[in-house]
Amino acid sequence: MNEDLSKNQPPSDEVDLGQLFNAIGRLFERFFRFIGSIFTAIFSVIIFILKVIIDNFKLIFAVLIGAFILGYFIERSQPVVYSSQLLVKPYFDSKYQLINNVNYFNTLIKTQGYEELSNVFKIPLESALELKSFEVKPGPESDNDKAKAYGNFLESIDTSSARTITYKEFIRNRDIYSSVIFEINVESTKKDIFKNLEEGLNRTFRNTYSERMKQRRDTLIAIQKSNILASLTSVDSLSKVYIAVLREESRKGATKISFGEGLSFEPESKSKTKEFELLEREIVLRNKLAKLDEMKVEEDSFFDVVSSFQEVGNITSKFKDRYTILFPLIGFLVLTIIFMIKRTIKYVRGYER
Repeated sequence: MNEDLSKNQPPSDEVDLGQLFNAIGRLFERFFRFIGSIFTAIFSVIIFILKVIIDNFKLIFAVLIGAFILGYFIERSQPVVYSSQLLVKPYFDSKYQLINNVNYFNTLIKTQGYEELSNVFKIPLESALELKSFEVKPGPESDNDKAKAYGNFLESIDTSSARTITYKEFIRNRDIYSSVIFEINVESTKKDIFKNLEEGLNRTFRNTYSERMKQRRDTLIAIQKSNILASLTSVDSLSKVYIAVLREESRKGATKISFGEGLSFEPESKSKTKEFELLEREIVLRNKLAKLDEMKVEEDSFFDVVSSFQEVGNITSKFKDRYTILFPLIGFLVLTIIFMIKRTIKYVRGYER
């Protein structure tokens, strides 16, 4: 009889496996119940807010209309703000001075230092009073420009470090000082002031450090050009010597020494080879000289203007100045919060009873 009971009893492994599945099932059931409770709570809050809005719809609508009218009149009373952009490409690290000066201009506006602004930009004081803000930010940059900047960055560091820095990390870690082209945005209540600001902004690129860098660059170019010209003179002299040798050999007649079938030696072939090497050397030197001239022409000033200010600025409108939207939105939120607090207090008092 005991043998029959032992045969009918399931193995312990099957019992453990069944308990495991039951535990997993209960775990998933609790998880989905928890997720459902979250959605139920969110739905209840939405319904609660909608009920408050519907119950007080007339008052909320009246406040929204009043806030819109008030915002409209305040918005109309504000002066129209115009903006224009200047795209520049700084050289010799003058971008640091540019960014520093733009921050200085904004400080002058905040502290009402309009006389200093008038002196900097050589404009009347009345025009300086119209200035509202200056902003400098990275200019437009294509994907090819970013890839080129990444390649230049990899060339400037050692191989082991280059392997650890990906393209995405490089782009993510760039800041405003990593840009090549900068956009200067100016806001003013005077629509045609922007062209008069260019001369003053142009002077912001000049500083002692940038001037020293430019002077050092020009000195190095002059030294390199002098060395290249001296090398070209030497190459030219040697070329004349080899040409004279070739002419002398041609005048005397070519001499050919044979050592059997298919094997011969011409003395003048060595002179021809040397002349060809000198010609190649001259081409390389002249290419280097041309690159130096191009470098000096391309970066002959502290900056290049990529795109100038417009004669008349564009009307600009920021969200913080859109009172016809802000006032109704603020009024709606304030009323909704007040009604919800009142409803909550009423519910709590009723719950205590």
